[in-house]
Amino acid sequence: MKLVSDPPIAKKVRKMNQRVRWQDPLIVERNIDQTRLVLDDGHADDLEFSFLVVGDSGSGNHQGQNPQRQVAELMLPHHDECRFMLHTGDVIYLVGSSEYYQQNFIQPYREFIVGGEHPRKITYDHMVFKLPILPVLGNHDYYDLPIVLGLASLTTLPIRKLLRSRLDLDVGLHGSGTGDAYARAFLDYLKAFELPGALDAHLNRYYTAKTDTGNCLCYQPGHFTRLPNRYYTFRYGGIDFFALDSNTFNDPPPLPKTRKGEADRKVLEKRRQDLEQEKMQIMETSTKLNPENPSDADELEDFQAKLSQIEEIIVDIDKQLATDRPTQTDIEQLDWLKYRLIESWNTDEVRGRVIYFHHPPYVTEATKWQQAQTLTIRKHLREVLDGVAQKIGSLNQGRPLVDLVLNGHAHCLEYLQTMDTGHADSHIPWVVCGGSGFSLRRQRIEGANLMEENKLVARSHLFLGRNGYGSQKRRPYSSLRIDVKGEGSPKFIVRPLVAEWYQRQWYSHELEPLVI
Repeated sequence: MKLVSDPPIAKKVRKMNQRVRWQDPLIVERNIDQTRLVLDDGHADDLEFSFLVVGDSGSGNHQGQNPQRQVAELMLPHHDECRFMLHTGDVIYLVGSSEYYQQNFIQPYREFIVGGEHPRKITYDHMVFKLPILPVLGNHDYYDLPIVLGLASLTTLPIRKLLRSRLDLDVGLHGSGTGDAYARAFLDYLKAFELPGALDAHLNRYYTAKTDTGNCLCYQPGHFTRLPNRYYTFRYGGIDFFALDSNTFNDPPPLPKTRKGEADRKVLEKRRQDLEQEKMQIMETSTKLNPENPSDADELEDFQAKLSQIEEIIVDIDKQLATDRPTQTDIEQLDWLKYRLIESWNTDEVRGRVIYFHHPPYVTEATKWQQAQTLTIRKHLREVLDGVAQKIGSLNQGRPLVDLVLNGHAHCLEYLQTMDTGHADSHIPWVVCGGSGFSLRRQRIEGANLMEENKLVARSHLFLGRNGYGSQKRRPYSSLRIDVKGEGSPKFIVRPLVAEWYQRQWYSHELEPLVI
C-alpha cells in the first residue's frame, strides 16, 4: 500500500500560481515583481551578519523524544545575533498536512513566533515570525494521501491501526492539498482576497518596497512575514539569496524504448516489488514491539525511518517507470534563475550569491546519491549555470558562479566541494542541512568521492548522520549558524550545532567551524 502520493509537476505549478494570483492584471499594472522581497529589518545593508539554517525538521515526538525541539533549543542562544533562518524544506512530515503544523512546527519553534508564549493559540495560517523564517518547499510539503488511505482515514481509527502498525507515521485525515497547507502557512495567499478592492488595498499596504526589478513585497519581522511566491530572491548584506522550488524540475527522463531501457525497467520493477514486500514486513514486525520498552522504541524509530526511506525510493522509481506522461520541467523557474544570476553578476553592489533548495545535486548519503531525481536536479542546475557562464564571460574572474549552495532532502549534515566537472558548477561549496529533526541516515559505503563516468566530480569533507550499531548507535541531529564575514568577496563561517541522541540521552555539541 502506498503511503504517499506525489502530484504531477504541472499540477504543482498551476495550484501554486493560483494561490499567489500569479501575474494577475492588478499585479502587472502596479509593476510588482512577485519573485522578490525586501527584508525590512533596518540591517540589510550591513556587510557582516549571521543567519541560521535548518532542514527536514518537521517531525513529531519520535517515540517520546523530540529531536526537532532539541535542535531548536540549541539555536535559541543565537536568536538575537542572527538576522533570519533559512529552511531547506520538508517543514511537515509525512504528507505536509495542516493538522501537524501545531505539533511539528509551531510547538518546536514557538520562541521564533509572535505569541509563542501561548503556542496553542497560534494557527498555522496566521503565523508571524519574530526572526524571519524563509523556507523552500520539500517533497513532503507537496505530498498527498493516496486515495485508499484518504478513504480509510474517514473512519475513526488512526492510520497506524488501519495498517496494523505501531509506527507513529504522522498521517492524519488528509495530505498537503498539493502544497496548500504550506502556501497558507508561508506564502502571501492572495487568492483569499476575493472581495472588490481587497487585493488592491493589500497590494498598496504590503508591496511598497522599491527595487530595480519593480515594486515588491516588504517583509517586516514581527508584523508581516509572508513570502511572495514558491521561489523568490532577496538581497542582504550585498549578497543575493535565491530560494528555489526543486520539486518542479526533478522529473527524470523516461526509460528509453531500447533493449537496455527495457532491461533497466525490469530491474526497477523487481526492486519496487522487493521494496513493497520489505515495507509490509516492517509493518508486520512493528506490531510485535512495545514502544514502552527502550530497545523496542529505538527499533520502532529505525523502522519508521526505513519506511519513509523506502517510500521515497518508490516515488523515485515510479517517476522513472511512468510511461503515460511526458517529462515535466518548470522551465519558467529555471529561466528566471538564469536571468537573475546574470543580472546579479552585472550589479556592482552585489558581492556574493547563495542558492538554497531542497534536493541536493551532490550528496553521499546512502539513499540519495544515485537517485534519478538527484541526477536530474544536477543536470538542470548545470544547464542554468553553463548558460550564465556563457553570458557573463570573464566577469567572475575565476570565482565560482555561486558562493554557497544549501540543500536538504538527505537526512544528514554534509559539506562537499565540486571539482572540475566540465561545467559551470565546478569548485562550488555545497552544504546539505537535512538532519534537523526527522530520522537520520548513513553515508554510502562507497565513500566520500563522487564519480561521474570514471571522473571525480565532487568530494565530501564532512558527513554527520546516523552511525554505529546496537547500543553504540548515534543519531546526531543538526542545524547551522553561518557568519558572513568580509567587506569584499564574502567568507562564510559555517558553525554546526548538534544535538545527539545516544544511549537514551541527549548530548549537545558545537563542531569546529567550516571556513568557506
